[in-house]
Amino acid sequence: MISTRDLSHLPDGEGLRRIWQSMAMLDAILCPDWEYRYYSFNAAWGAGEQLGSMRNGSGDNLLAHFGAAGCWLKGFAHESPLSPYRDGGRPEVWPGVLDAVPGEFADCLQEPAFNIDETTFCLWRRHSDRVWLMGPVAFPPDHPDPDGSEFLLSPLDGKPATYWAWATDYYETEIELAAVEHIFQHRELTAEIVQRLNPNITLKVLAADIEEIAYP
Repeated sequence: MISTRDLSHLPDGEGLRRIWQSMAMLDAILCPDWEYRYYSFNAAWGAGEQLGSMRNGSGDNLLAHFGAAGCWLKGFAHESPLSPYRDGGRPEVWPGVLDAVPGEFADCLQEPAFNIDETTFCLWRRHSDRVWLMGPVAFPPDHPDPDGSEFLLSPLDGKPATYWAWATDYYETEIELAAVEHIFQHRELTAEIVQRLNPNITLKVLAADIEEIAYP
């Protein structure tokens, strides 16, 4: 499992970008209604910037900003002990979570769309970094997932079977694992693959999603 206590299995920035594109493309194929999708990816979010997002409809979210400096990622698990709303008053991000964010990612902290007040963990990895980094957070004791990072990050392990198991349950339909593997490998998106995943949608209908995600 991936969490802020063990980030060794979280792919690097480029690997994470490819995984997010794959999951966003799969969600678009399996769920034509955007509002009910979990994963999305905007390959032209800004000049030289791309954005991956996840919203589960229950108040939890995950954002990954890909830019010139590298990847900046933040998550919000609303029921975790580190929730900014833990005291019932004005939201306050847990000490250390945002304290060491490098200057290269300063704009992310000021971006209104990122709702920085709603953060329970934050990670970054510049192109020059060999590992994912985070601030000096002191976690409360005796909780298996105090910031919700295991819950939110573990699906990003890059394994098609992980997404397949989740999507089969969430979308309540049979999904062909081989077709999911095809998308995770960034192989050509053909009409046949689309039909194998969802016979009720076509490449033409998916055109806008394919362009936004920049899937090959």
